[in-house]
Amino acid sequence: MTTLDWIVASITSICAIGMAIISFRSFNNKGFLFNNEYIYATKQERETMDKRPFYRQTAIVFFLLCLIFIVIKISVILKNSRINLLQIPLTLGAIIYAVISSERIRKSKEANQHK
Repeated sequence: MTTLDWIVASITSICAIGMAIISFRSFNNKGFLFNNEYIYATKQERETMDKRPFYRQTAIVFFLLCLIFIVIKISVILKNSRINLLQIPLTLGAIIYAVISSERIRKSKEANQHK
């Protein structure tokens, strides 16, 4: 491996570890909530909102991002660019999951407000 390969592998490893830590903490409902609904909510809304579905969404998306960085690292180490094709379903999965889960959370929130 060249020096550049080592650098890329190291950076992708650090990113994957960071994403894994955020994912693990989010699965445990701890840490900063990386979710637009929470970030843009007022302080009062943040105190009253049910954060569990948002933590779960964040955890799953960051886990998928962790896998994407692992695929990049493996591709660099093995010098096989075809491995990068695995990023496509992982990326699409993260995007589709984020959209569908956001819609489910919104519908659940609306249903709870009408009760």
